[in-house]
Amino acid sequence: MSGQQKITYVTLFADPTIHPNFEGALKEVETKYLGKSYPIYIGDEEVWTGEEFEDRSPIDETILVGKFQRARREHVKRAIDAADASFTRWSELDWRERVRVMERAARLIDERKFEIAAVITYEVGKNRLEALAECWEAVDAIRYYCRVMEENNGYQRDLGPGGPGEVCRMVAKPYGAWVVISPFNFPFMLANGMILGALITGNTVVFKPTSEAPLAGLLLYRVYRDAGVPPGAINFLTGPGDVFEEEVTTNTKVAGIAFTGSKDVGMRLYRKFLTGQPYPKPVVLEMGSKNPTIVTDKADLNKAVTGVLRAAFGYSGQKCSATSRLYVHERVYDRFLEELVREASKLKVSDPREKDAFMGPVINRRALENFRNFVREAKAAGAQVLFGGEVLDYEPYHRGHYVQPTIIAGLPHGHRLWKEELFLPIVLVASFRSLDDALQMSNDTEYGLTAGIFSEDRSEVERFFERIQFGVCYANRRGGSTTGAWPGAQTFVGWKASGATGKGIGGPHYLLTFLREQSRTVVEE
Repeated sequence: MSGQQKITYVTLFADPTIHPNFEGALKEVETKYLGKSYPIYIGDEEVWTGEEFEDRSPIDETILVGKFQRARREHVKRAIDAADASFTRWSELDWRERVRVMERAARLIDERKFEIAAVITYEVGKNRLEALAECWEAVDAIRYYCRVMEENNGYQRDLGPGGPGEVCRMVAKPYGAWVVISPFNFPFMLANGMILGALITGNTVVFKPTSEAPLAGLLLYRVYRDAGVPPGAINFLTGPGDVFEEEVTTNTKVAGIAFTGSKDVGMRLYRKFLTGQPYPKPVVLEMGSKNPTIVTDKADLNKAVTGVLRAAFGYSGQKCSATSRLYVHERVYDRFLEELVREASKLKVSDPREKDAFMGPVINRRALENFRNFVREAKAAGAQVLFGGEVLDYEPYHRGHYVQPTIIAGLPHGHRLWKEELFLPIVLVASFRSLDDALQMSNDTEYGLTAGIFSEDRSEVERFFERIQFGVCYANRRGGSTTGAWPGAQTFVGWKASGATGKGIGGPHYLLTFLREQSRTVVEE
């Protein structure tokens, strides 16, 4: 594994065969997957519940991605039972064998990456660059955590002695059956991160993807099954979240929950699970953010413009790491915004299947209406829309959910739009006089996931790192001022309302959230 070339967003498209391979996959996916009905999987059983829901593409609502089962509470309970029953067999497997299964999963994703990426594009409207990057990120995450397991000897370590004749050892053990709940914006990678964390450490999984992206979740489930994860060790459910939530928070066979999504849903799960179980159990939460970028008067403005545009408008602002607040020093404010608006006007909003698309659609009609309402609310509060602000409801956009990248200035600092996660391509801009002022405004949020700064002054960068209350921090990052974390390079960890464990995916401590220590002492006289 150490000989694998490091894949990043920078190196991703060096291969000239990328585009024809992706375009071929788009055509293949049309006939192989789109419009079909799909079951859920409980243990080794393919289950049809008798009630389906439709998954339609945000690119064009006339495109039916597929029909998926509405799981009832009885199906959720059966899946938990299956995961619980499979736990002993999977957890007692030597950790090295689990690593080998994970390595096979990484190879399968690499082999299937164009097909998976094409499904991601159809299902959630991600352009080809970001869809393919998501697949490679999943591959790198698995390979990274296989190395982490090897480096830590499966989390077994000799300790002590604590007294005469004592032979002491620490062994980390899995908890049991975990429930994994994933979001739409990284429907493959974020689900993969939580699932691999649970499985590689010996836990079993009940996996429910968001109803906005069940097909990408199904392809991930198939990868793990084809790689050798036994039936029951991973189970796949689709359907209403409320039914699922009620069962998993109260079922005592659930050993832990891993969730990525909104703060409201995450906190509700956390509280229900805390009160619905007989004793405390682990909950791994990643719950979004309200991410700031600071541009000082010592910044390289060209670098800053590029980094902010990519972070604010990549995947239509629908990333928990997206820049949504921008603080610019008053001495460079006008010049920076002039250039930011000029470059934003060049971004192509189009069908993400097109080769040169930058921004595709937002995920659904609710997001479209939220965008319209947020812009209207900002204007009503006296803010100025410097660029964008329009819903694109005319041809060729009218059958999908398309909006303009939007830059808004002059919104009063106490306004709720500065505080709440919008999850849309809207960035709010304000000026500042001193770096301390910018840091104070940046930290004035309940969230704490990603933050960025542009400054060529090393002391300003160091002060930013020391004072900022966010888990993932970047300085002078042209590739994305707050976005683009990669496994083994950046630990993706949320502080405050953005996370629950302080140990992020992509870093060396993540697997510990799925493990509990057991101390073993033998006295040899």
